[in-house]
Amino acid sequence: MGQGSARDFDFWVGEWDVFGPQGRQVGTNSVTLLFDGRAIAEHWHGDGGVDGRSLNAYDAAAGRWHQTWVDSTGGLLLLDGGLVGDSMVLEGIAPGEDGAAPARQRITWTPRPDGVRQHWESSPDDGASWTTAFDGHYMPREA
Repeated sequence: MGQGSARDFDFWVGEWDVFGPQGRQVGTNSVTLLFDGRAIAEHWHGDGGVDGRSLNAYDAAAGRWHQTWVDSTGGLLLLDGGLVGDSMVLEGIAPGEDGAAPARQRITWTPRPDGVRQHWESSPDDGASWTTAFDGHYMPREA
C-alpha cells in the first residue's frame, strides 16, 4: 500500500442507488464531502429498515484512511486501510454477536465505469479464510 492522500476516496462521493448481486435494489446511499474535502460522510438507508452512518478521514501522519460506522441496530465498526491499486480497502475487527468471537472485516470499494462496487468480507479465523457478507453495486441515482 503506497502513500495515500485525502482525495483517494473521492470516487465514492455521490448520490447512489445500491443493488445486490441479483440486481435487486437494497438501499440508497448519500456520500458527501465534509470540511473542504478533508472527510467523507456516508448516509445509508437500507430497504430492510437499517439506517447507518459513517465518517471517513485520511490520517496523513499515519498514511492511512479510517472509517467509523454506526447503525440503527447498535452496530459499530472501526476500519483502517487505504488504496490497493484503484480500490479502497479498509479492515477492522467487529465484535461478535450473541456471544460469538470477534471477526475480522474487510470492505473493498472499487470504482467502475457505471458506479462503484462495495465488497464486504468477513473472516472468523483472522484472515485465513474469507466469506462475502455483502456485495453491492452503487449506481448513480437518477435525478
